[in-house]
Amino acid sequence: MKFDEAYSGNVFIKSHPNFEESEAVIYGMPMDWTVSFRPGSRFGPARIREVSLGLEEYSPYIDRHLEEVKYFDAGDIPLPFGNPQRSLDMIKEYVTSLLEKGKFPIGLGGEHLVSLPIFKAMVEKYPDMAVIHIDAHADLREDYEGEPLSHSTPIRKACDLLGAENVYSFGIRSGTQEEFEFAKKSGMHMSKFDVAEPLKKVLPELAGRKVYITIDIDVLDPAHAPGTGTAEAGGITSKELLEAITAISNSEVQIIGCDLVEVAPAYDHSEQTQIAASKFVREMLLGWVKKQPK
Repeated sequence: MKFDEAYSGNVFIKSHPNFEESEAVIYGMPMDWTVSFRPGSRFGPARIREVSLGLEEYSPYIDRHLEEVKYFDAGDIPLPFGNPQRSLDMIKEYVTSLLEKGKFPIGLGGEHLVSLPIFKAMVEKYPDMAVIHIDAHADLREDYEGEPLSHSTPIRKACDLLGAENVYSFGIRSGTQEEFEFAKKSGMHMSKFDVAEPLKKVLPELAGRKVYITIDIDVLDPAHAPGTGTAEAGGITSKELLEAITAISNSEVQIIGCDLVEVAPAYDHSEQTQIAASKFVREMLLGWVKKQPK
C-alpha cells in the first residue's frame, strides 16, 4: 500500500501536502463488517474530514494553532468489503509502515475492531506500552455469538496482548456481567460512567510511559452524539471529553498514537456527532503530536 502521496478527496483541515515532512499521519479505516446493531461507521472517516472544514484552526483549550503541527491526511485504507481478517491485516501493515517511518498515527474508524491491529503494530515497537480506552462499552468479550473477530472484543484482546494491568478503561457503562467480572479480577483499570476526573487521578501513574489512546465516540451520551452504531444512554458530554483530552495533553504521558472510532453519519442528520468528532481530532493533533519517543 502506498499512502504517501496527496489524497485526491477531502482532507482534514490544514493537512500538510508533503508526507515526508509531516510528523503525524491521519488515515481512515472504513470498516463496519462485524457490527452487532447498526452499520454505517465505514462512512465516518470521510465525513469527519468534510466537516472539519468548518473548524477554527486555533484551539483555546491548549493555546495552539494547527499551523504548529505538520500532519498529512493519507485518506482511507482500501479495505476489502466483508473481509474482517484481511482488513485487519492491511491496517496492521499500514500502521507498521508509519511507525517505521517515525510518524505519529492518528486513525479514524470505522468500528472499534479496527483498533486491534493497531495495538498489535504498536506493541511490536513499544513492548512496554499501555492503552487508555475511552468508551461506553467494555469491549471485553472473548467473542460475539461465537465470532472472535467482533467490535465487542478489541479490549479483551488488548488485555491478552499487553497484560491486563496495562489497560485503562474510562466511561464504561455497558457490558455483560462476565465482562465486568473480568475487569475486577484481571488487574486492568476500569472506571465506570465518568471519564475526566478518574482519568486525571490515573495520569500521574502513567507519567513517562508510552501510551496509545483509543476513543469510541459512543462514550458521549446519545444527546450529544446520536450518530453512532451502538448508542448507549447515560454518557458524558462533549465538554467532559474535551476536558479529558486536554488533561492528557497537559500530562507527562508519552503518547505514541491514537484513534477515534464508531462515527456513523447516517444516524445524525444534524451532524453534531461528526462535528464533535472533528473537533476532538483537532485537539488530539494539537495536544498529542509531539516529538516521538525512541
